[in-house]
Amino acid sequence: MERPAKIPTHVSIIMDGNGRWAQNRGLERVRGHAEGVESVRAVTEACVEFGVKYLSVFAFSEENWGRPETEVDTLMKIMASSMKNEYGTFIKNGVRFRVLGNRARLSDGLNKAIDFLEDATAGGENLTLILFLSYSGKWDIQQAADRMAEEGAHDLEPYLVTAGIPDPDLIIRTSGEKRLSNYLLWQAAYSEFVFVDTLWPDFRKDSFRAALQEYASRDRRFGKVKDSK
Repeated sequence: MERPAKIPTHVSIIMDGNGRWAQNRGLERVRGHAEGVESVRAVTEACVEFGVKYLSVFAFSEENWGRPETEVDTLMKIMASSMKNEYGTFIKNGVRFRVLGNRARLSDGLNKAIDFLEDATAGGENLTLILFLSYSGKWDIQQAADRMAEEGAHDLEPYLVTAGIPDPDLIIRTSGEKRLSNYLLWQAAYSEFVFVDTLWPDFRKDSFRAALQEYASRDRRFGKVKDSK
């Protein structure tokens, strides 16, 4: 597969359309979430191949806790199972795994699975894969502001859950929706956005490569005037 001309350091994805993918096939919504795991694997492998250093995915928002309890429980089981199943792949490909979000709302069992995988993959140098779980941008800014005030500091950024991680160069959202949905509100200040109609379970390496090519065509100025030279 041809390598895109300009590779972003950090790509973040709002994985949207799992439920619609399943409903379009007469299946339960959770089947779409299970199939979406395959897309995460495909994009992770593509990032290692292309040289992307950080891949983050919006897996579950703070607002998603309001979904039906059976769907939430199934989602959490899928995530725990996926972490166990992907261990070998992460080690083989040099992938470091991290989870960011309000982990106090997660079960003890899921937190233990997260801790194990984060520790086991800490040496991964090819790619850092970040799962945003029980996360919202407003929550992130609020908890950072609270901690900053407690310590009498004046810089918010070190208190965000993403401290030490470069802001996303590119944010991709699948399924045709064109909104940020309370995601990385601070960190996305200068991100490029690519919106695609593809539902997340159908998003694979070719779709990812096309998004990177779109990114490569952008002229990023960060508020400055374009150099005429």
